[in-house]
Amino acid sequence: MNPETLAPTIVLVHGAFEDASIWNKVIARLQRDGYPVVAFANPLLGVAVDAAYLRSVIDRIQGPVILAAHSYGGAVITQAGTDPKVKGLVYAAAVIPAAGEAASNLLERFPGSTFPTSVEAVSYSLPDGTSGTYLLYQADKFHSNVAADVPASEAAMMLATQRPMNLAALTETLTSAAWTSKPSWQIRTLQDLAIPPAEQKFEADRAKSRVVEVNASHAVTVSNPDVVADVIVQAARAAAK
Repeated sequence: MNPETLAPTIVLVHGAFEDASIWNKVIARLQRDGYPVVAFANPLLGVAVDAAYLRSVIDRIQGPVILAAHSYGGAVITQAGTDPKVKGLVYAAAVIPAAGEAASNLLERFPGSTFPTSVEAVSYSLPDGTSGTYLLYQADKFHSNVAADVPASEAAMMLATQRPMNLAALTETLTSAAWTSKPSWQIRTLQDLAIPPAEQKFEADRAKSRVVEVNASHAVTVSNPDVVADVIVQAARAAAK
């Protein structure tokens, strides 16, 4: 079979303080619609490393690819999405940086993000004696700031399974931006306390993204999986034309 005639493979990229389980409800809907899905285990080490890992996943896929991201994952798909197999980019409550920007820059352009005051820095030591810093979300702020429209039991599970984000993932600048040459879609979360809606609008306007607004928290893949899946299917259908 000609790879170009294959249904696009949907590659889902989670962000910081989470794992691929944030996509579980979305995956079920995409698989029901017949799409092959890969939920990428984002290392959360820094844009360059994370994008390199993502490219290695794309390399193993035959046919076209749609990249969809949540939160910091948007920086990773923006950097890795220049791969010719990638036919579209979907940003679900995700940052859409330009080349030369870091994720941290996007949280400072407009007021309203609770992120800077809701995370704590933790130092770690490596075997060679050097040290680094990773970030964790503060437990008492997680439900209200990240997932206010998610049941408390689910938010507690998300908090218990959170993964640390290396500080470099927040501060490392991108060297390329795939949205300058690829179509993009944004799921704009109007109750988002991590990425202010004004910042989301700025980024989508710049990228000329097609926008779907939803009255959701930052945890939109968990609280509104139907909306997220529908937009990803839109991108996949556009890629198939």
